[in-house]
Amino acid sequence: MNEFSENKPFNISNQKVSATCPSNIALIKYWGKYEPQIPANPSISYTLNHCKTNTEMEFLVDEKFSVQTFLSGNEEPKFAQKIEKYFQKIEEYLPWILKGKYIIKTENTFPHSSGIASSASGFGAIAKCLMNLDEQFSGKTNEDFKLNKASFLARLGSGSACRSLYEGLVVWGKTEEVAESSDLFAVQYPNEEIHPIFKSFNDWVLLIHEGEKSVSSTVGHGLMNTNPYAQRRFQEAHENFKTIKSILKNGDLQEFIKLVEHEALTLHAMMMMSEPAFILMKTGTLQVINKIWEFRKETNLPLFFTLDAGANVHLLFPENSDSEKIQEFIVKDLLQFTQNNGVVKDVMRF
Repeated sequence: MNEFSENKPFNISNQKVSATCPSNIALIKYWGKYEPQIPANPSISYTLNHCKTNTEMEFLVDEKFSVQTFLSGNEEPKFAQKIEKYFQKIEEYLPWILKGKYIIKTENTFPHSSGIASSASGFGAIAKCLMNLDEQFSGKTNEDFKLNKASFLARLGSGSACRSLYEGLVVWGKTEEVAESSDLFAVQYPNEEIHPIFKSFNDWVLLIHEGEKSVSSTVGHGLMNTNPYAQRRFQEAHENFKTIKSILKNGDLQEFIKLVEHEALTLHAMMMMSEPAFILMKTGTLQVINKIWEFRKETNLPLFFTLDAGANVHLLFPENSDSEKIQEFIVKDLLQFTQNNGVVKDVMRF
């Protein structure tokens, strides 16, 4: 039992609700977890602006519990099974949830298998829809509680989804560095603690590989349980939180670049040191990384990268007088390493 468990009366009816939720990109990575979806270390991410999932949820009251899902108009029975299991798991927090049929229609504003966190925006949007239904069935709650509970529910679907419910920089996982932080839901990083340089950023995602990943994130997290380097990694993430806190306050872009790239490479190093080992980077990933390092050495311009659990490269650079030169370089020198010149352009502005 926790603050989100429910036993208040509800009154259900046919309803249709909708919600939009963006994706996010972690700077300090979450990799490794305990039951039930408790992170082994705290993480911090930027919430994106353009990469979103739009979801419409219809609840039909006189029908047996089932879920039908459509992604961009195509029925997805496999995803429906996943959502049914998820709804059964969260009944304690929404006691009405198994009392009808759901038709869920969802669309992403970005390529589904692009390695942009579609499970984060997807479960974020579903959790928001559920909280909208809950308001109809059980009465209004205050906005902060509603947001925290949506983040809590999203986490039980996909861990990093809990960070997508807030704008700007977002923290998930208990850390002494952020007063309100929790393992159960995400919180917004205090805005007044962030230097203006970090509040207007670009994220261009190079689509190096658009197919399915060879190893899913769920399996990857599980392999941290037997990884001989896992405990040191979890400790390092806590240490990096101290470092990033002072960087965010003082606006030290060089140190920010160093930390963010180190975190991305550490994530992939953990995969390579798993048993069995796996590698999600592709040749193009490494070519892009080397090109970025060369470019930075020659120009001193602040273009750097982070990676998710996949081959695609998130190119990060602040929105300032240098951004045009950086964009020219990306188009001229880096797009050649993508599949079909694939790039998704996003921004972080807050």
